Amino acid sequence: MASYSVLVKRSVYKTLSALPKADVKRLTDAMIRLADDPHPPQSKRLTNDERYRLRVGDYRILYTIEHAVLVVTVVKVGHRRDVYR
Repeated sequence: MASYSVLVKRSVYKTLSALPKADVKRLTDAMIRLADDPHPPQSKRLTNDERYRLRVGDYRILYTIEHAVLVVTVVKVGHRRDVYR
């Protein structure tokens, strides 16, 4: 299986800069792993949307997948109580 490219939106970088370093490390590791497997077992497709979510502790990574060009785009990262708003 070919490796995907992971693109991260600027707003995600801004969100990550406000989080504790330990959480940022876990989240970035999870984003990097999306390049090898964009559909890990703990990910789910969001209802009525083309996005997926990945649980990382109390945080969620929302991302889209473009299979035709092998690109995973991280759209949003945040605490589980705020990320879906």
